[in-house]
Amino acid sequence: MRMLSLILIGIVAFEHLYFMYLEMFVWTTKKTRRVFGTTEEFAEASKSLAANQGLYNGFLAAGLVWSLLQPDAAFALQTKIFFLACVIVAAIYGALSVKRSILFVQGVPAMLALAAALMVG
Repeated sequence: MRMLSLILIGIVAFEHLYFMYLEMFVWTTKKTRRVFGTTEEFAEASKSLAANQGLYNGFLAAGLVWSLLQPDAAFALQTKIFFLACVIVAAIYGALSVKRSILFVQGVPAMLALAAALMVG
């Protein structure tokens, strides 16, 4: 179960690194516009907002990686709980305010990772 917990947290961290990349570096490209369902005009107009959002996704990923590298088991668990809870809250808010699929793409993996982390302790 410990390995499953680490893998799930790693997946959530990677997911947020990928979101950071999309939002900060390739937001206006055709491929990214297709992924997010935006027009060229919207992507250009929202470029700085997307980059800011990408930065926050990078912080979430950094916190999750930190939790995986933390040698103190008790502090590592607290860090995992905090950053996974942040992802879950962001996913719920995104699902309610932007698009329901955000809950499944971001929230469900984080919920599974949190459950696994709590089972391991």
